[in-house]
Amino acid sequence: MKILLGVTGSIAAYKAVELVRLFVKNGDTIQVVMTPAACEFVKPLTFQTLSRNPVYVEQFAPIVSWKPEHIALSECDLALVAPATANTIAKMRYGLADNLLTATLLATRAPIAIAPAMNTGMWESPVTQENIAALKARGVTVIEPVDGELACGVKGQGRMMDPQKIVQSLGFDV
Repeated sequence: MKILLGVTGSIAAYKAVELVRLFVKNGDTIQVVMTPAACEFVKPLTFQTLSRNPVYVEQFAPIVSWKPEHIALSECDLALVAPATANTIAKMRYGLADNLLTATLLATRAPIAIAPAMNTGMWESPVTQENIAALKARGVTVIEPVDGELACGVKGQGRMMDPQKIVQSLGFDV
């Protein structure tokens, strides 16, 4: 299966590294698209090494094929955004395409899943919950965050689900 993995700017980006490892172990092809903010947490080289594919970050980088990158990358069997920040979730809801990841998500016809990760206050915010409800209504699979201790020291819902459980929830073997 060809999987597009979108990684956004959250401390949980380190967990996306394990997602890549699990999908590759399963025999899947992984294309990673990172937001610029995600690169502050994990370097593209890590994902490139584990996925065995180039990693894409810049929307207007010189293209390597005749197709614009966001169109070429949108041709996948599944698009998974993990971690999905409140910012990217809001952009997805309103169809904003101001970075390579959001442009690719807007162009894809593949099923989309998100695994949110954020502070409890951000997760419980009425606007975030409205955005989540709107995405669910459009058929986006939401792999809800779990309760636990967050990087900010708060305990509550907001931790990205364990990578193995994410893979299993999507119907893959682990």
